[in-house]
Amino acid sequence: MGQRLQLAGSGPPILFSRLRFFLSTKISLLGELEEILGYSFRNRELLLQALTHKSYVNENRHKDGDGGNLIDNERLEFLGDAVLELLVSEYLYRQHPDKPEGELSRMRSQIVNSEALARFAGKLGLGDFLRLGRGEERQGGRLRTSLLADAFEALLAALYLDSAMENLQGLVEELVTRELVSSWVDYKSQLQERLQEEVGRPPVYKLVARQGADHQPLFFVEVHDGYGRLLGAGDGTSRKSAEQRAAGDALRSLQVDKQGDSDS
Repeated sequence: MGQRLQLAGSGPPILFSRLRFFLSTKISLLGELEEILGYSFRNRELLLQALTHKSYVNENRHKDGDGGNLIDNERLEFLGDAVLELLVSEYLYRQHPDKPEGELSRMRSQIVNSEALARFAGKLGLGDFLRLGRGEERQGGRLRTSLLADAFEALLAALYLDSAMENLQGLVEELVTRELVSSWVDYKSQLQERLQEEVGRPPVYKLVARQGADHQPLFFVEVHDGYGRLLGAGDGTSRKSAEQRAAGDALRSLQVDKQGDSDS
């Protein structure tokens, strides 16, 4: 039986993790990513290749050790793009039997694009595990949208080659659900209505960090109830999208709390 991929843990997305830069051993860091994925690679060289940017290869190709054997993730990215499109297309086809081709294509385009893939890579903390050259590192490569999206596609290809197509469905379904639901649901309005009803005060949003270049910013937002209690956090390429994700995170947390109270 294969391992059906499902992200480990049920808490909020990984948002403010520290950068690791591969200062520890490769084995321990690869194991950390495997734990997040809930999948153990049989061939860890595939995983390492998926995390290797061409800038790292260019800087280390002529160094002693295994520099001459380094392979970047671009070929895996090519394969991962095709794997992702097929899996997303099949999922939408099966889940929405009443929708015409044009509507299915529109839904797919909301998911299979650089911004959506980079957001999901951020949820995995994938940028922390990448092997980058020093120049790319200094230019904020770990937060670069295109780089994260490419790395996510390379990771999917590595998973596909190491296991089987059906074992990727859990990961892809979470990506699909996250992107489609977040694009259709106004979480901020829902949270405002709920808090006004339950505590009599509106939510308060706080910008806690802004990273990346001016043309590719990444905003980190927290949302609190009217009494200062932290309810959720979110990130996005605009402050508005970050607030929407924070509100969605808060609603999920409130639902978990409510279920816990009812079970006790």
